[in-house]
Amino acid sequence: MQVREIVDLHKLGMGKKTLVMGIVNVTPDSFSDGGQFFDYNKAIAHAISLVESGADILDIGAESTRPGHQPVTLEEEWRRLAPVLRQLRKEVSVPLSLDSYKAEVAHRAVAEGVDIINDVWGGLADEHMYDVVATTGVPYVLMHNSTLKPHQTGDIVTLVRDELLNLVAKAEEKGVRRDQIILDPGVGFGKTVQQNMQLINGVDVLRSTRFPVLLGTSRKSIIGHVLGLAVDDRLEGTAATVALSAIRGADVVRVHDVKFMARIVAMCDAMVRSYVPS
Repeated sequence: MQVREIVDLHKLGMGKKTLVMGIVNVTPDSFSDGGQFFDYNKAIAHAISLVESGADILDIGAESTRPGHQPVTLEEEWRRLAPVLRQLRKEVSVPLSLDSYKAEVAHRAVAEGVDIINDVWGGLADEHMYDVVATTGVPYVLMHNSTLKPHQTGDIVTLVRDELLNLVAKAEEKGVRRDQIILDPGVGFGKTVQQNMQLINGVDVLRSTRFPVLLGTSRKSIIGHVLGLAVDDRLEGTAATVALSAIRGADVVRVHDVKFMARIVAMCDAMVRSYVPS
């Protein structure tokens, strides 16, 4: 397999500013925009518009992870993804991230030019994922997922940190380098509303591990619970969580509404990190 030059996220400013990862769902049943960009042409146009709006990275997924979602086969997932990935690699210059937990999909996607693997199961769903990450050398978002053991008790921030570090150790045993790994506490995946709030507010604890941290809070149920708003009416609530994430030191925020969230993190970075683009 021919692998593209490995993307260096630090050259994009990671560590100095908060990178904005724009979401492209090539699915008929995503919780927030189900089916809206399932059409190939709409997906491409949407992705390009996200880049024009300020996305530093595009995260493309073809299987929903919302509660009650219908799993798709490897081949169906790849059928949805392949044409979009191939076209976007021609159309945009920003790094492309694959939102998938299947090792074979990840293997094929990197061969097509994907720069980052974003795994919502942190390697637990497919025993071969760490091998693909190690072999390709691409950055790897390792997410904490409590879906199979929800609502654990105790200090959730410490618990998530420790469980993520255990997964890091397993990945390293398979040859994954520490400098490939980005940690994601998995807001919304098997946690209570209060635990999700604590995780967003506890980004600095995760950053103390010296790994970059990604946070995905966009339009999630925590916002709906607090504000009593439908999924398509959570812009302000998302903005609050994204602002706090940036202030607490998140390195990447994964969002739907790129234009607004890019402005918010830019302002937070200017105030907190003294980062102002030249």
